[in-house]
Amino acid sequence: MTDAPITYAGAGVDVEAGDKAVELMKASVRRAQRPEVIGGLGGFAGLFDASALAGMTRPVLATSTDGVGTKVAVAQAMDKHDTIGFDLVGMVVDDIVVCGAEPLFMTDYIATGKVVPERIAAVVSGIAAACAQAGVALVGGETAEHPGLLEPDEYDVAGAATGVVEYADLLTPDRVRVGDAVLAVASSGLHSNGLSLVRRVVASAGWGWDREVAEFGRTLGEEVLTPTRVYAADLLKLIRTDGVDVHALSHITGGGLVANVARVLPTGVVAVLDRSTWSPPPVFQVVGQLGRVPQEDLERTLNMGVGFVVVLPAEHAEQAIGVLDALGLDAWSLGRIEAAEQVDSHAAQVVTGAKGTTGGGAQLIGRHRS
Repeated sequence: MTDAPITYAGAGVDVEAGDKAVELMKASVRRAQRPEVIGGLGGFAGLFDASALAGMTRPVLATSTDGVGTKVAVAQAMDKHDTIGFDLVGMVVDDIVVCGAEPLFMTDYIATGKVVPERIAAVVSGIAAACAQAGVALVGGETAEHPGLLEPDEYDVAGAATGVVEYADLLTPDRVRVGDAVLAVASSGLHSNGLSLVRRVVASAGWGWDREVAEFGRTLGEEVLTPTRVYAADLLKLIRTDGVDVHALSHITGGGLVANVARVLPTGVVAVLDRSTWSPPPVFQVVGQLGRVPQEDLERTLNMGVGFVVVLPAEHAEQAIGVLDALGLDAWSLGRIEAAEQVDSHAAQVVTGAKGTTGGGAQLIGRHRS
């Protein structure tokens, strides 16, 4: 028992540091706005003028929430915090665009053991920059100090976003047809899925994040922290391109390529995807070889160089690849949609029922290009 008074600061929460963090992040947040945003930072809620929805025939709201996972541990080890926001925004808004919706606004949540204003501002600067790239307004957020629960240098980030789409424009599995082409859109690297596997491989090999890796031309940590590519704005442009009829999109996140493609397909069809159409970037090869990770485990954990998949009529594929290329996205023909009864399930496993879905399936055939 002590006679000394106990204060909030004495318990480990620095309110003044939190206020300073808000001041430091204001300039970044101002760059991540849309005309519909009402008010600014400091309110109890973010405000967004939804009157434009009244002009829609049947507006459907789409929402998504996610985090970054254990990639934050790499950011903390490297003491580099200004890119992790791209991972957060990408994981959230790129899920929304899968159904054809335009993401409108986003909020974030940062929990930390100790508020270091400059570090929090760096995290938010990345979130704001990614929101601006995606055309999404960052309308609010929360920074929570959790002494005793998290170490002073630890933090975690999460976020949620809301978008809208006309009901008639929803991308649903029933649009997909046998004979459709399947296009791959390149990832920027690991993105933010499977980092627990990557970290375990790195630790087992005794490598440090500052290790120079010849295959990368930079350090291991710099390669792993490559920001997640944010696709939302570019994919919306593709969807809205005359002469391109997008039937389905799939965001390749946790679970890997085949599981996430299977989620957006109807019953009775299988996406047959050919490994020989691409060579996984070096980071995937290094992780696999360093940890002697079985190929099956790599493919159901990491994106292997494919960040998004587009399903559309075969006759629209060439134009779509051209549109994506003009937007700076590397895309290629990955496979095709076939009737389930025509697929040789003995040649390779057909994955179905991914993440609780009851629709179609996906199959990987062939071998990667060397």
